[in-house]
Amino acid sequence: MPIPEDVTGEEIDKDVRQELQSLPKTLADDVARNLVMVARLLDEDPEGAYGYSRVALRLASRVAAVREAAGFAAYASQKYGEALAEFRAAKRMTGNIDLWPVMADCERGLGRPEKALDMAGAPEVHKLDKAGQVEMRLVAAGARRDMGQLDAAIVTLQSPELAANSVQPWTARLRYAYADALLAAGRETEARDWFAKAVEADRDGSTDASDRLAELDGVEFVDVMVEDDDVEDDNVDADADDDERDVDSDVDADETGEADRVESSEDAEDAEDADDAEGGAGSPDESEKKD
Repeated sequence: MPIPEDVTGEEIDKDVRQELQSLPKTLADDVARNLVMVARLLDEDPEGAYGYSRVALRLASRVAAVREAAGFAAYASQKYGEALAEFRAAKRMTGNIDLWPVMADCERGLGRPEKALDMAGAPEVHKLDKAGQVEMRLVAAGARRDMGQLDAAIVTLQSPELAANSVQPWTARLRYAYADALLAAGRETEARDWFAKAVEADRDGSTDASDRLAELDGVEFVDVMVEDDDVEDDNVDADADDDERDVDSDVDADETGEADRVESSEDAEDAEDADDAEGGAGSPDESEKKD
C-alpha cells in the first residue's frame, strides 16, 4: 500500500521503535512507516488502517507492538475475532494485561456478554491501573445492557470515579455511559443531569453529550447552509415567477393591441361596405328617372 513521502517512521513511540530494533534496519523502517499509517488512519479510516496493519503484520508478526496495532485496527473495523486473536498474541508476548478490557469488549462484539462479565471479575482486573479499571467497568456495564439488565448496568457504573468532582481522561465517557443507561431505564430527569455533567468534562469532544442534552431540552439545530440554499431557491423561484408574469403581461398587451388593430380594420371595411351599399342602391333610381 502506498505511503506518503512525509511519513518517515520516526513518528512512532520510542518504546515501539525500541521493539523494532530486533529487525534489520530497512525492514524496521518499513514496519515503522506502516505503523504510523495505522495510527494516522485509525479514527477516520479504520479500513485503511486495517490494510496497513496487515502489511506490518506480514513483515514482523513476532513483534508485540505490531500484533497490538493489528488488533486495534481490526477492532476499529469491527473484526472482533481477529482483534481478539491479535490482542491475545500481544499479551502472550509481553505478559502485559493492559489489553484486558478491550479483549473483554471483543467478547461483547462476538455476542458473548457472559464471557465479558467473567473477564470483568477475573484477578487480572486488580492489576490494571485506574484508567484500565474504569474501562473494565464500562465494558461490564455494556455487557449487562447486552443481556437486558439495565438496573444492573446502572449499579455497575456507580463508583467513586463517577462521583468524583475532579476531571480525568475517563470522566466524560463514564458520565455519558451512566446518563445513557439512566435514559434507557426511563429516568429522564436524572439522565439530563448526568449528560450535563458529561458535557462539563468532555473538553475534547469525545462524546456527543452536548447533542443528547440539547435533544432532551427540546433544542433543534438548524443547518444554516441548507437554510441559505432554500432561501436562494425561493428567491430564484420568485424571480422566475416575476419573469413569467412580465412575459404574460407583454403577451397580453400585444394581443390587446392586435385586437384593437383588427377591430379598427374591420370598422373601416364595414364603412366601405356601407358606402358601396349606398352607391349600389341609388343606381336603379337614376335609371328610372332617365326612363
